Amino acid sequence: MTDSDLLKRVSQLGMTMMETSEEADANKTLADVVKSDELRLWEGFPVLLVNASRNYRFEYERVLECLPSLKEKETFHALLLLSMALYDFHHLSFHWVNQLKAKFTDDEKSQLKELKGFLSARTSFTLCGAQFDSERLKGMFKLYFKEDAENGRQQKERYEELSLEYALSQLFSAKQKELFRKKLDGVPFTKTEKEYYSRTVKKKVVALAHAELHRMAQQLLEG
Repeated sequence: MTDSDLLKRVSQLGMTMMETSEEADANKTLADVVKSDELRLWEGFPVLLVNASRNYRFEYERVLECLPSLKEKETFHALLLLSMALYDFHHLSFHWVNQLKAKFTDDEKSQLKELKGFLSARTSFTLCGAQFDSERLKGMFKLYFKEDAENGRQQKERYEELSLEYALSQLFSAKQKELFRKKLDGVPFTKTEKEYYSRTVKKKVVALAHAELHRMAQQLLEG
């Protein structure tokens, strides 16, 4: 059975099994996943490896140091090849992958090609004594990237929202911002709001819309 500490560290590296805010040693976590002998974790190894290399400091030799037995080292290497095959299948290129590939023997290149063939053929195959389903592997990997892209999109939108709110606050008072947004949304003004908007807010909006003023502001920021 996989211990809860490993699941927490795995979660931090990209497989959301449970939430955690604790720091984790990425290389030790990868090694522990190798030693777990659990198929569900091995299936997620390509995702964990991507995150370890992107958000942490993945070091091939450090992972090997955490794997005392020859069998564990061989399992790690096999999962590494599987990960590379999956990256190639999805046309993903990483600098650290290319560095490792440059040192591959002909036998390792042959193994990588065979694994890519399994993924392309949509068939099951045996690796490290476990049965892998190529469609499940690809599905898990695609799901991760879909969620990752969605999180990135949400973060970008939130950042843009906060940036806009800050910019508006530099120009408008709280009441003026409210009227600005009501006008954009087509919400009817009261008689008092309409008069205030025309007298105060509209003048600022006209100035903001002036193309030459915008150009000059950009020029000042770039200077």
